[in-house]
Amino acid sequence: MKTGRFWAWLTFAIGAAYFFIPLIGTFEFSLRMRRGAYSFDAYKVVLGDPRFQETFLYSVVVAVFTIILGVLLVVPTAYWIRLRLPQLRPVVEFITLLPLVIPAIVIVFGYIRMYGSSSPLPFLGSARGTDALLVIGYSTLALPYMYRAVDTGLRTIDVRTLTEAAQILGAGWATIIARIILPNVLIAVLSGAFLTFAIVIGEFTLASLLNRPAFGPYLQLMGANRAYEPAALAIIAFAITWGCMSVIQVLARFAPKSANRPN
Repeated sequence: MKTGRFWAWLTFAIGAAYFFIPLIGTFEFSLRMRRGAYSFDAYKVVLGDPRFQETFLYSVVVAVFTIILGVLLVVPTAYWIRLRLPQLRPVVEFITLLPLVIPAIVIVFGYIRMYGSSSPLPFLGSARGTDALLVIGYSTLALPYMYRAVDTGLRTIDVRTLTEAAQILGAGWATIIARIILPNVLIAVLSGAFLTFAIVIGEFTLASLLNRPAFGPYLQLMGANRAYEPAALAIIAFAITWGCMSVIQVLARFAPKSANRPN
């Protein structure tokens, strides 16, 4: 028993060292901008850079629209599959896994080919059209995480009973989804939303090839031309991502604890 506990703690220590040592080294390097002393000058330069503010704000706005689109697509789909079409669940799960095996560069080149300025649907001919394609692309990349978060949330509630009760009271499908189902899976939806936010903030390929002023290309540009600022940006991006993950963990405490019920 003691031997097993020793190896468990040893494995944990090695994993923690593998994770934290590079992070600590990056943070320490980011403080060396002022010669001979530690300082937060690199963070001041980054946070005071207008391009940082513009690109980060742009990515936040795109992330919000991506989350909205993801919720509008995934919640009704996952609900309907659990309620009426359980035989299609393996097919839908396979489709939602495709973004994990299809590289983002394939998606963006497909957009360029299909929606270029010479195509019948020239979305790339305008900034707003390109933004719309970027949101759709991000929704595709986040689909595996959003769908599984919502599907997990639906497993904790009795979808059929809630639906039948709402129909007895005269509720329509839109009302059932918006006022019955969505509030019951809200914690799961928020978990998927924060994962989507983390993906959008750090994504580079789509934003770069579509030439949009997003945060990911800004990170790459700074990394190619500066010394200490990229390390500061890496720590900031890490803090944002882990902030989202921490919020998910906090929200998970309020998730329903009931066991799966057959629907």
